[in-house]
Amino acid sequence: MTTLTKSPATEAGAAAGQDGIPRMTPRQRLVLLLLLGSQFMLAVDFSILNVALPDIGHGLGFSLANLQWIATAMMLPAAGFTLLFGRLADLVGRRRMLLAGMGLLAAGSLAGGLATGPEMLLCARVAQGLASAMATPAALSLLTTSLPEGPLRARALGLNGTLLSAGFTIGAIFGGILTDLLSWRWAFFLNVPVALVILFTAPAVIEESRGARSKLDVPGAITVTGGLLALVYGVTLAGQHGWTDTTALGCLAAAALLFLAFWRIELRAEAPLAPLRVLTRHTVKWGNFGGLITFTMESSVVFLLTLYMQQVLGYSPLRTGLSFCGIGVAAFVGGMAAPRLIGRHGTHTVLSCGLLVQALATAAFFWLGTDGGSALTLLLAASAAGAFGHIAAIVGYMVAATSGLPDDEQGLATGLTSMTQQVGITMGIPVLSAIATARTTATGSVLSGIHTALLVDAVIVLAGSALVFAGLRRR
Repeated sequence: MTTLTKSPATEAGAAAGQDGIPRMTPRQRLVLLLLLGSQFMLAVDFSILNVALPDIGHGLGFSLANLQWIATAMMLPAAGFTLLFGRLADLVGRRRMLLAGMGLLAAGSLAGGLATGPEMLLCARVAQGLASAMATPAALSLLTTSLPEGPLRARALGLNGTLLSAGFTIGAIFGGILTDLLSWRWAFFLNVPVALVILFTAPAVIEESRGARSKLDVPGAITVTGGLLALVYGVTLAGQHGWTDTTALGCLAAAALLFLAFWRIELRAEAPLAPLRVLTRHTVKWGNFGGLITFTMESSVVFLLTLYMQQVLGYSPLRTGLSFCGIGVAAFVGGMAAPRLIGRHGTHTVLSCGLLVQALATAAFFWLGTDGGSALTLLLAASAAGAFGHIAAIVGYMVAATSGLPDDEQGLATGLTSMTQQVGITMGIPVLSAIATARTTATGSVLSGIHTALLVDAVIVLAGSALVFAGLRRR
């Protein structure tokens, strides 16, 4: 196998500082810049169109009910194909998969910016989702194979977690600015030059990296991809039409059957897509469980707080967005602090404590009221604390879920972490919004519905923290 550098461990050791802590070489920094740049851009794409949806609908003729498909068209393939492309990156080459993803992103973004109707725009969003599924695990596995397990890798994953969070936040800001000053089309065009820079620079900087040659487990690939697509589509439909919708329930049942079939196939496959020894490894299993909890619940918190500020406090969209600025600062601090905390206290402690902080911060929102002054103080403090815990949990789960595995399985490992992220983001809002809606309908109070959903959120994260701590301590 070839790696990004001559020998990550040797190179890192040679670059160790006087304090004994490894330092990145200039080449490693450039590689990291390209890989994190691709991750940041893909994170931006998930939120950049949210504020532009009304303008897109008016310009291209989308009905109000169909606007949500602009987001769903990207989320479905991004979640459904990530594991498959992560494993393919191990087989055909991680750099090759990253470059293919960047090329598809550039083409899809150009098509989206030039779209003349709903069909063309939705096809462009599907292309962006597939590009994300290709590039995200490839970039992460290039990162984890270029740096030795330990402080350097943890630091890089901390930066990655920080940029993921910043990308989601900045995407919404960029989307609003571009839509107001130019056109929503520039939210697509913005990707093209960045993707092309990575596409033409990466081959000169990043060496090819792949695992041992083996054949692709086609039945396993079909069943797990179909199961993920059915799961995400079913949850999306349930969020729109309710959890008694027959189509949504049918999709969820199909997802369960496909996942069961996948498990049975992997038991017998000669070269399984996801070897069960990897899936059942305690760091992979509990690390990804913690990641699923933190992404599912934090995405719901942002949605519920947006609802609270606009429908209870009467904030404008601009003021609502500015109220989340503290999240970005706290996320940056958390991303920088988490690797050092992991070095001192261990991955399982940082992941479980990150979830604990996130749970306590979410529980504090239960005291939000209708008084704008005191509510804003509590909201800013608790959302910043929650963001710190959330980013610490992200770094913790990524380190846990990718540690102890050989380089030839890093594509699979990062495919699993990326899948966890995508599925969590997709599932959170439909589930918690259904709880908020049911309580609001029963009491006639939007605030009561938000309180109930936030309390459920906090309890789930608290339980997840305890389970992760116990699970990762087992050896």
